Amino acid sequence: MEETRAAKSRFNRVCVFCGSSTGKKDCYRDAALELGQELVSRRLGLVYGGGSVGLMGLVSQEVHRGGGHVLGIIPKTLMNKEITGETIGEVRPVADMHQRKAEMARHSDCFIALPGGYGTLEELLEVITWAQLGIHDKPVKQLHVGLLNVDGYYNLLLTFIDKAVDDGFIMPSQRSIIVSAPNAKELVQKLEEYVPLHDGVVAKIKWEAEQVELNASLQTEIAR
Repeated sequence: MEETRAAKSRFNRVCVFCGSSTGKKDCYRDAALELGQELVSRRLGLVYGGGSVGLMGLVSQEVHRGGGHVLGIIPKTLMNKEITGETIGEVRPVADMHQRKAEMARHSDCFIALPGGYGTLEELLEVITWAQLGIHDKPVKQLHVGLLNVDGYYNLLLTFIDKAVDDGFIMPSQRSIIVSAPNAKELVQKLEEYVPLHDGVVAKIKWEAEQVELNASLQTEIAR
């Protein structure tokens, strides 16, 4: 049964954003372990920020222990064992935080946020913005963003987003960019079934971006 489910998955690798701390509640630790187990059961690789501390350490170790592929992308300045602990799996050093996020996106098919702090929130909101603008929404690689809403951790964030929709700062169609669930199994299944909804503005942005890229390529060819 597990092999059938894994064969039908639309993803190969899942990027997980989470805290470098485990938090004060056992439920956060349990959720990280359960997510790692769910990725292994579906034969999905893990992309994460590298290191083995906090929730990121728990989920990466669980995937690695289960035989799954783990890709840690980490800035060279953070590759200090006193900061990030022992690294596991495949480790890819990068120059800085900006390159880290770009590489994590390039190697991932969807994104899941466990509980975390400022860094987790910043990474999460950036990929939500990418999804809103359709930057990474391609026929073979649609952008999926999921919140593992453990013990209601993200309830206030979701309430804020609903407020932004009500007050006209976020379009109702863009509210569906974020998929949330209280446990890993339900969340991954929702992400598997998710179909992005885009509006005319996004389509126009994508078209204009493609034209800019095409024009730049033509100018390069002319210069040669």
